[in-house]
Amino acid sequence: MMRLSRRRIIVVLGGVLTALAMAVPTGRAATTTLNGDWAPFTRCPVSDSSMLAADGTNTVAFCLGSDSPSGSVTLGKVTAPTGNVNLQLGLIENNNTGAMTVVAPSGGAISAAPATIPGGLLGLMCPSNIVAVSTVCNEITSTALNTVTAVVEPAGNPSDFSLANALSSGQPIVTIPVKIHLENSLLGSGCYLGSNSSPILLHPENTTAPSLSVDLFDADGTPDPTGVMEAVDETGTTQSDTSAAIPGATGCGLLGILNPAINLKTGLPSAAGSNAFTLNNASSSLAGLTAPSTNDGQLLSQYWNSALQS
Repeated sequence: MMRLSRRRIIVVLGGVLTALAMAVPTGRAATTTLNGDWAPFTRCPVSDSSMLAADGTNTVAFCLGSDSPSGSVTLGKVTAPTGNVNLQLGLIENNNTGAMTVVAPSGGAISAAPATIPGGLLGLMCPSNIVAVSTVCNEITSTALNTVTAVVEPAGNPSDFSLANALSSGQPIVTIPVKIHLENSLLGSGCYLGSNSSPILLHPENTTAPSLSVDLFDADGTPDPTGVMEAVDETGTTQSDTSAAIPGATGCGLLGILNPAINLKTGLPSAAGSNAFTLNNASSSLAGLTAPSTNDGQLLSQYWNSALQS
């Protein structure tokens, strides 16, 4: 059976997964379909060289998937609902130290429908007594021109992971640097909150205790009480973060001319404590070999590929 440390990982990383998706979701839904109990792990980076190198003795590899049907994000004076949010990661555990290395899929960890900002561009910066901004406001004559979506993008590698905090509630689990892309044709392609050099730092924490269950399954995902694969499932959790500071907008409009209007109307920059990220009814799953072998990572990849459906 899966070692206790594996069971603890799902509690630890359930918050990490959903926290990574706590901000405005990014990307699009995955098109891969997997059989049976492999279904939650559609984008697990099983072909990554570091995952394949897991030898079962010193290191073991896992797939981790998280999903939430709804949530919300508050950035300054703006609150937006979030739709379905999905996040996928590979994990490599060092059996000697217990340290875990996170491996993101090549296309990015988060995949979900972008969040639509209530009120759109009119709500973000209009009306305005700035001539250039008023001119743009007057050009907003259709829903398409008014609609603003927000997409989270990575702005560096996660850090400061705490196992003790992940097993409790009310304490930050990990630091996650992100930037938020505000998308609208009138804003241009470079309108962001945060950047790679000055990211938004999320410090997620568990706010409710999860319910846990264990499933065993065959290599191709078929449920089997004696299967070679084991998944630990976590359901019924809520994650949140109110510690993130949100910087002002940059790169919005030609030469950033729309930055001041957006910042004024939305109350940005916004200090920590004035913003909130929440995911509701989140579920997470962690899968690994029931009994790690000497070619643990390669078998994980082989089994994952055997579950692919055409």
